[in-house]
Amino acid sequence: MTDLPPTDDPRDADLPPATGVPTPEKAGVPDGPEAPNGLRSYDHWFGEQGRNGFIHRSWMRAQGFSEEVFDGRPVIGICNTWSELTPCNAHLRRLAESVKRGVWQAGGFPLEFPVMSLGETMLRPTAMLFRNLLSMDVEESLRGNPIDGTVLLTGCDKTTPGSIMGAASVDLPTLVVTGGPMLNGKFRGCDIGSGTAVWRFTQERNAGRMTEEDYAAAESGMSRSNGHCMTMGTASTMACMAEALGLQLTGSAAIPAVDSRRYSIAQQAGRRIVEMVHEDLKPSDILTRDAFANAVRANAAIGGSTNAVIHLLAIAGRVGVELSLDDMDEWARGVPWLADLQPSGQYLMEDFYYAGGLPAVLREILPLLKADAITVTGKTMGENVANAERIDWSGQEGKPGQAVIRPVGNPLGSGAGTAVLKGNLAPDGAVVKQSAASERLLQHRGKALVFSSIEEYDLAVDDPDLDVDEDTVLVLQNAGPRGYPGMPEVGNMTIPRKLAEIGVDDMVRISDARMSGTAYGTVVLHVTPEAAVGGPLALVRTGDWIELDVPARRLHLDVSDEELEKRRADWQPPAPPTDRGWARLYVDHVTQASKGCDLDFLVGRTGSAVARQSH
Repeated sequence: MTDLPPTDDPRDADLPPATGVPTPEKAGVPDGPEAPNGLRSYDHWFGEQGRNGFIHRSWMRAQGFSEEVFDGRPVIGICNTWSELTPCNAHLRRLAESVKRGVWQAGGFPLEFPVMSLGETMLRPTAMLFRNLLSMDVEESLRGNPIDGTVLLTGCDKTTPGSIMGAASVDLPTLVVTGGPMLNGKFRGCDIGSGTAVWRFTQERNAGRMTEEDYAAAESGMSRSNGHCMTMGTASTMACMAEALGLQLTGSAAIPAVDSRRYSIAQQAGRRIVEMVHEDLKPSDILTRDAFANAVRANAAIGGSTNAVIHLLAIAGRVGVELSLDDMDEWARGVPWLADLQPSGQYLMEDFYYAGGLPAVLREILPLLKADAITVTGKTMGENVANAERIDWSGQEGKPGQAVIRPVGNPLGSGAGTAVLKGNLAPDGAVVKQSAASERLLQHRGKALVFSSIEEYDLAVDDPDLDVDEDTVLVLQNAGPRGYPGMPEVGNMTIPRKLAEIGVDDMVRISDARMSGTAYGTVVLHVTPEAAVGGPLALVRTGDWIELDVPARRLHLDVSDEELEKRRADWQPPAPPTDRGWARLYVDHVTQASKGCDLDFLVGRTGSAVARQSH
C-alpha cells in the first residue's frame, strides 16, 4: 500500500491517508504537474495530481475503465443526438459503437454523451426553434468536459447543422458521421419518397383522386427502415453539405442507414478523429470561404434544400467566415443540376449511393470547385474525389431508365439551384428552389391573397367559395423566426381544394417561413425582413399585385412607396408569442434569415479554453 503522492495544494491538507492507491506510474499520471502532454483531457483532468486528479480518475473508474485510459491518450467525445423521439436518429447508439471501435483501434479513449435531439416530425412548434439550443448544448458539453476531439453523430434535419455550429464555436478537432437515409419507400410496386410522397398523396386525396385505403397503405410503406428521409430533403442535403464542406469522410453522406458500409465508415471515422487530434486539424482549418463555396455549388448540383442556405450562413457565422446571400446566389449560378432526385427529380438516396453518391457529383463539377480545400481526411477535396466513379446503369433491364447522376455535359438543367430574390417586398432577400418550381411560374404576376397565420390559411383552404384562382399569389405572414416563433416549414401551403379538384398542382406562394426540403413547388421563402419585425411582407394586402421574376432575381410588390408608408404608420407589431423560457430568449436574440437565424450572442468562435476547477 502507498500513500497519495505529495501535493502543494492546500485543499488536500485534510485528506486522510489512502490505501490501495496506485503509484503515479501505475495510475498513468505524471511525476508532477510540470509534465503536460498537450492534451486538454490529460493536462487539466486525468493527468492532474492531488485531489482533483483523484476525483477525475476515481469516478471514471466506476464505469469499469482500467488505469490505461488515463495514460495521456486522446479522449474522443462521441456527441450523440440519438432519441426515440427522433425516428431518423433512433439507430445512432449502434452507430456510436462502431465509432468507439475505431477510436480504441487508434489508441484513443472514446466517451459517448447525449445532447438535445431534434425530431423534425415530432417536435413543436418547429425543430428550427431549437437548433440554436442544440448548438449551445454541444458547445458547452465539449468545452466543459475532458475532450480532445469529437465525432458528431447526426441525422435528422437540424441535428447536423446544430451540432456543427456548436463544435465550430469550440474549435476542437471535429468529424461528422451522419446516420444515413432510409431505404426506398414502397407503394403498389413503386418507389416513394419520404415527405415528397406525403405532399403529393395528400394533394391527390384532397382532390378525390386517391382513396383513404391507398393513403393508409402508402403511410405504412413509406418509412420502412432506420434512417432519415431518403429524398434529397434537408437531412440528405445537410449530410451532403457536411461532406462538401470537408467535415465528413468522403462518400459517407449517402450510404443507407442499414447498409453495413455505414457502420464500417463510422469505424473509420473513429480511427481518423484520433489522428486529427494528433494533427491538430480543427474546424477553423477546414471551414474556410472556399469550403463554403464548394458546399453551395454542391447544393446546386444535387438540387438540395433551401434550408441549406440558412444553415450554411449560421455555420459560417460561427467560424467568422464572411458569407452572404449574394455570395450564395453568385456561386450557384450556372452550376449544372446533375442529381435526378426527389423532390425535384425521380429517384431516391439509395439509388444515389449506388450511382456513386456525392463524390461522383463533385468529380463532375470539379472544375467549378475549390479543389485545394482541405478536409477531415487530411487531403484536399480534389484528392478525395479524383477517382470517384459515376455509375450509369440506364438501359439495363430492371434498372432506372436514365442516369441517377447525369454527366456534366448532359445535365437536368443549368443554374437550377437556390436563387436569391430581392426587391421592395424582400429588401434583404428571399429564396426559391428553382429545380422544384414550375417553369411557367418563374415569371409571374398575380393578385395577392393574404393570410396572417398558417392557422387562418388552414381554415380557408377547403372553402369552396374562397376567392382564388390559379394565378393568385398566396401570401403568408408571421411565420418567420420571431413571428411563429422558429420559422416553421409551412411555406409550401397546400393548394386550395377547389383548385386541386380541377387539376391545379402549383401556384406562387410567398412567405417568411421555410419549406420542407422534401417539398416542391414555386414557393418563395425566407422573405427578409420578416413580417413580425415590420418587414414589407407585413404591409401586403389582399388584392395587391405582386411580380415574381426569378431569372431577374426580382420580387416586387406593385404598391407605391407613399401607400406603403401609410400602411406602415397603421401597422402594429404582433404580441410576443411567449414571455418565458427558451422561446423568449430566442425571440429576443434571433437574427433574420439572411444572417442564418442564429442568436446574436452566439455568432463567432469562443474556443476550447478550460474553465476554473469545479472542486
